[in-house]
Amino acid sequence: MDFDQIHTFLEIVRLKSFSKAAQTCYRTQPAISAQIRQLEHELKVELFERFGSRISLTTAGRLFAQYAENILDLRKQAQNALNELESSPRGELVIAANEATCIYVLPSVFAEYKGQFPGVQLQVNRSYGSRVVEAVMENVADFGLTQLPVAEKRVQIVDIYRDEIHCVVPAGHPLGSAERVTCEDLLPYLMLLPQSGMTRSRLNAWFEKVENDIQVSMELDSSETMKRFVEAGLGISFLAASNCREEVAAGTLHSIPLAPEPMVRKLGLIYRKDKALSKAALGFIQVILQHFGSQSGNTRTPGSAA
Repeated sequence: MDFDQIHTFLEIVRLKSFSKAAQTCYRTQPAISAQIRQLEHELKVELFERFGSRISLTTAGRLFAQYAENILDLRKQAQNALNELESSPRGELVIAANEATCIYVLPSVFAEYKGQFPGVQLQVNRSYGSRVVEAVMENVADFGLTQLPVAEKRVQIVDIYRDEIHCVVPAGHPLGSAERVTCEDLLPYLMLLPQSGMTRSRLNAWFEKVENDIQVSMELDSSETMKRFVEAGLGISFLAASNCREEVAAGTLHSIPLAPEPMVRKLGLIYRKDKALSKAALGFIQVILQHFGSQSGNTRTPGSAA
């Protein structure tokens, strides 16, 4: 049974004629008759009684006509709902991101997105490091925002933003006026390091030649905690420059680039390559690109190679 057969059946009922229904359905009368025979065969009942050139519905035909009307009406409602969804997307998007991204990136992005897609609910899955990628691959999250590079080959990557990892010291610290610092410059000071993640791995590589001489006071899993501890004079730390702009502007922290080369941090939007993207999801990518486009020198659009 298909919608075309149901439509043909109802046209015959409406016009009380196979020949007239053939004209409105743009088919020949034999084709119309064949459709009804096939429908009757599938339903295992006769739908019409034929008296020469006249026809009438059987009891089964009258019963089926009621359901046929409902079927086509539901089809129309479904199509209208889908058309409305295309013009005014609804539903939910889940974004996986770490603490700093939740605090410094998502609020402004979410505000822009909600202005354009008010019917879509946005949810945050707060994750750390590789767990962001896992959340996307397990379909727990639709998108992930994470530091690049990402080793997983089954995700699409949109390179959206970059800044630098800086050494962060409290106001009045001896290094506060330094233009850049090397790993050797930091040996006299207690350090508050990230507990894990890509930034910690890169710092380990940066400190490699002096790793036996550094003084690690604490390992912390929160960028906000690290800032508060640095402000309290408990040590120096390392944060993305964009994550401590307010404190630097207020004079409670100093942010110092690393030497001899800057430690560039790239932030990417990731999603599964095999995931069909709704208009709401495509809209989120577009908002991200609009928000960070002027800050990213290497943005890949959806569909480009990761």
